Order: sequence, then structure tokens, then C-alpha cells
Amino acid sequence: MDLTEFQKYRENKVHTDSAFPYNTYLCSIPLDFPCVPHHWHEEMEFIVIQKGSGVVHVDFNRYVVEAGSIVAVLPGHLHSIEELCGEKMEYENILFRPEMLLSGSEDLCSRQFLEPLFAGKFPVEQHIHPGLSYYDQFSATIKQMDRLCDNRPQGYQLAVKGGLFQLMFLLSSHLQSERMSGIQEKTLEKLKFIVRYVQEHYREPITVAQMAELCHYSESHFMKFFKIHMKTSFVRYLNDYRLTMAHRMLGATSDSVLEIAQKSGFDNLSYFNRMFKKKYGVTPRQIR
Repeated sequence: MDLTEFQKYRENKVHTDSAFPYNTYLCSIPLDFPCVPHHWHEEMEFIVIQKGSGVVHVDFNRYVVEAGSIVAVLPGHLHSIEELCGEKMEYENILFRPEMLLSGSEDLCSRQFLEPLFAGKFPVEQHIHPGLSYYDQFSATIKQMDRLCDNRPQGYQLAVKGGLFQLMFLLSSHLQSERMSGIQEKTLEKLKFIVRYVQEHYREPITVAQMAELCHYSESHFMKFFKIHMKTSFVRYLNDYRLTMAHRMLGATSDSVLEIAQKSGFDNLSYFNRMFKKKYGVTPRQIR
């Protein structure tokens, strides 16, 4: 189970089913969890800040966000969310599968605008804030989509889908002047591989030597590469990810602390307890 799946498992407001791949849920940093580590998924995501302030990373960009800010995360792009100097932040996550807007290669809108946008070929604005000329339209569209999902009138899915088309229009018609370089794209793909591997194998033993071999790097180059781009060591990132998943399992399951430690990739309970308290300031049993 990766972070996105876990968040969906925990969500308390479900707006969709498999036939309509659009989904929203509310989160709070640090009430629900202290941070959301770097991850990526195939859905497109809008992070809508409702209260407070925090930090959102997308690819190689760091955004300090506050109430009213919206962050657009294209499919397959790395992103994370964290506290800002102890501030609290409440935000809404909106996720949808790009396929729900695509009509096939013969459709001009799909071919000329949507497919390039979802593939990251358009340099879209990631941080939508009140200083942008189209912010009011963007924000109003999201609020209307939320109202529709709350009230669910007959055919509300049509209006939500129309709202998504409006958001895609606003992103496509207000592009940034710069796009990611070829070197940055290759670096991002390598980082995505590492992050996805951790998401899929964090329960298992993972070593720096193993990751370096998978990336076709020497151990020293791998450690340097990861530290430069992720601003932390690989071992710390791996432990933080495991502890994040353990923290969430403590609140969402009835498994014992020992079972959760093992499911999180820790084979030593005392080490798990020590690392957990170091990160969160309390023991796993106190979280319970």
C-alpha cells in the first residue's frame, strides 16, 4: 500500500466510484500526519489550502503556501507536503484520472491540449495563488465542484467533468515561459524510480548498495545524487517513509505495535520505538 492508497483508505468523504475516477478528501498537517513524504502517482492532483500555511514541494520547486493557495501536480510528478515552522495547515486533495477527460487520438482537444498537458509537455503553473490573473476563476471553479460533490444533484458528474475541463483550459492558456530541461527530466525519472521502489518495498530490507545497483550508480554517487536532489540522505528518507506508514497504521488499524513495526520494515522493535519517538516525540503506544 503506497501513500495515495493509504490516504484513500483513510478518507472520510468519498465522492466517487470506479466508474467516475474523481476523488476528494480533507487532510490536516500535523493533526492527521506530520508530513507527506515525496511520492508520485498516475492521477492528477490539486492541493487546495483551506487554513493555515505549510510547504509543498513539486519536482524541484518549493512553495510556501497559505489559505487560498492551490498547487497543481501533474501525473507522474514528485511532490511532498510538510509543516512550516510548526504552523498547522488544513487542505483538500482533489485527484482524478486523466482518462476521464480524454476522448481518443482523433479528438482535437485530447490530441492538441490534454495529452501534452498530462504528459508534462506544457510548462503549466504549479502554484496557483491570488497574484495570478486567472486565480479567481480557478478558485471559483473548484469551489463549485466541491458544492456539486457535497449536494450531488442528478447529473452532478457532468458538471464536475465540465469544471475539470475549465481548469485544464486555464492551465493551458496561462503557461509559464520555462519548461524542464532534458537533464532535469532524466533526473526526475531516476528519482521517481527510487521513490516508487521505496513505496513498493518499504516492508522489505533495503540497502544503499542495493539501490545503487538498481540505479546503475556506485554507492557514493547514489548517496550524493539522492542528497543533492532530495535534500536528505536515502537512509533517513527510507526511515521517515516507514515511520510515516507506521504512524498511519497505528491510527487506522488494530494491529499490535510489533505487527506494525514489522509491516513498516523494522525487524527490531526497540529500534522502531526509539526512531518513532525521535521523529514524533511520543511512543507508538502513546499514539494509540
